Amino acid sequence: MYNIGDTIIYSSHGLCQIDGISEKTFSGVTKTYYVLHPLNNEKLEISTPVDNKTISTLMAKEEAEEILNLFTQPGVEWIDKGNQRTQGYSLIAKKGDRKELAKVINTLLVKKNELENNDKKFPEQDRKLLISMQSILFSELALALDTTTEDISGRIQHLLGIDGEVLLTNE
Repeated sequence: MYNIGDTIIYSSHGLCQIDGISEKTFSGVTKTYYVLHPLNNEKLEISTPVDNKTISTLMAKEEAEEILNLFTQPGVEWIDKGNQRTQGYSLIAKKGDRKELAKVINTLLVKKNELENNDKKFPEQDRKLLISMQSILFSELALALDTTTEDISGRIQHLLGIDGEVLLTNE
């Protein structure tokens, strides 16, 4: 069990800090919950059971280096149908497996670069998904490697051999 003040990874929210631990009752069932907030959104409060399987500890430096190395290999298979792609890739993101997340980001970045080099538009749903996934994984990699998300972005850009900027934002 984690303690108040610990930083953890919580599925699709990424880096979160535990603000409290309390008993809550829903539908007549009482459980112990973590009360936490994403580090990139102090105002959002999340309650999740302490036995939630999508909570994990921060990655070690060795694991971060291993994940970066995945960007030298092919990512996941590209799914041609947009809705199926969004659904499939979102499911991977929700599971919180960092290596699988890196493979999806890899695939999306390579496809984005390929489309833009051919003067085609990267689909908006893919852009939103990529922003969300990058925010989670790049910030965790940066923390594990004691660097910035911009540095992680540059490393991945180099590993993928992409000319343009790979770090997307909501702008």
